[in-house]
Amino acid sequence: MILNIIKKIIPRKIFKSLQPIYHFLFAWFASIVYGRPSEKLIVIGVTGTTGKTTSIYLIVKMLEGAGYKVGYTTTALFNDGKREWANDKKMTMAGRFFIQKMLRNMLRNKCQYAIVETTSEGVEQFRHRFINYDILVFTGLYPEHIESHGSFENYKKAKGKLFAHLKKCKTKYTDNKKIIIKTISSLRRTEFDRVKKTIIVNGDDEHADYFLNFWSENKISYTQGDKNFGNNVEIVKYGNIKTDKKGTSFKINDFLINLQILGDFNVVNTMNAICVGMVFNVKKKKMKESLEKINGIAGRFEKIDEGQDFLVVVDYAYEPKAISKLYEVVNILNHKKIIHVLGSCGGGRDVARRPQLGKLAGEKADFVIVTNEDPYDDDPEIIIDQVALGAERAGKKNNKDLFKILDRRAAIEKAIKLAQKGDIVLITGKGNEQYICIEYGKKIPWDDRMVVRELLKNEFN
Repeated sequence: MILNIIKKIIPRKIFKSLQPIYHFLFAWFASIVYGRPSEKLIVIGVTGTTGKTTSIYLIVKMLEGAGYKVGYTTTALFNDGKREWANDKKMTMAGRFFIQKMLRNMLRNKCQYAIVETTSEGVEQFRHRFINYDILVFTGLYPEHIESHGSFENYKKAKGKLFAHLKKCKTKYTDNKKIIIKTISSLRRTEFDRVKKTIIVNGDDEHADYFLNFWSENKISYTQGDKNFGNNVEIVKYGNIKTDKKGTSFKINDFLINLQILGDFNVVNTMNAICVGMVFNVKKKKMKESLEKINGIAGRFEKIDEGQDFLVVVDYAYEPKAISKLYEVVNILNHKKIIHVLGSCGGGRDVARRPQLGKLAGEKADFVIVTNEDPYDDDPEIIIDQVALGAERAGKKNNKDLFKILDRRAAIEKAIKLAQKGDIVLITGKGNEQYICIEYGKKIPWDDRMVVRELLKNEFN
């Protein structure tokens, strides 16, 4: 990689000062190489601490149900309008050249919409620059990546840079099929629809005001409460949330939606899709039909069934708040014991959360199995010990209801062997990720779901 070569040649202090210029120039060059494709697509950016991938999937299915073609880049999946495949980059927001190439391919494959999952670290590296966004969606914010950003305030400001960027993005016009009209005279602009630069914000998040204060032509905030963000913000109220083992229902005024996916937090994710639909005048009936058909999302509470008499769930959740929300869903389901396989990330990522994760699992699960996740250059056994310490503080005993197993496959196998009829095996931290990242930048091919399927087939067939 060019960046690694430059790091070796240039002294560290000088490199750090030049890094922003490097990132900016590469973003600009990537957009030039691929012909500035974002100027010819309606681009939706989704950001927040959690719920980004699920929100994007719901937006995609809602827009597709309305008859549009959509491409997207997410933590879980890539889709260029022609084919869909698992994210094999081990990055939520891929590199500048990859994103610009994806946008170019979406354009070639006749997509009207492009959705880009946009992260704070991606923004800090200018990966959002020279992407002409039209809609920005904010899902919510809580502490994460604190070590890499230096503080929570810096983390929030990094997200804010994306919203500030919206004002620099060029205005686009579309025909009645939502295809961008490239060159039109000022006299003919009235014949076409102007795509208003829009911000959509989770109004129940404590940082909603911060994001709604950025410039945009159109502002929408959804909330369960009676919040008022001023006359220039359209408020969409929702509520009456009901969840059972069959799904989750909620209302927007008298408009009832019955989701097949579980969890109150997925109502928030669905509201992001509904607000996007409102911006583009998608009929309520179409939105309802599309959203109610969705019965699962890759690596997000994904159930693996190979005929066993217990439930196995693979989920991407890797930090305390997401794990807590996950247990809210688990508690809805009929079950006997819970066997939780988890770990924590290395590479300087939020070390403080490791014992918190272990404590949560120790309090909620009957058996806790701590294993390797993505150690990067950290010692995986030290990470495992730090997570296990939290479980021990919650009352778990080593080699009784707490197990430390370095090999992730062996850890999952142990969970499957412990499971009995009616139990739930919960495997968190990776979802449908395609690699385990280890030292010296190496990546080992991996997919929790594939491993689970292989082990279940061996055990029960």
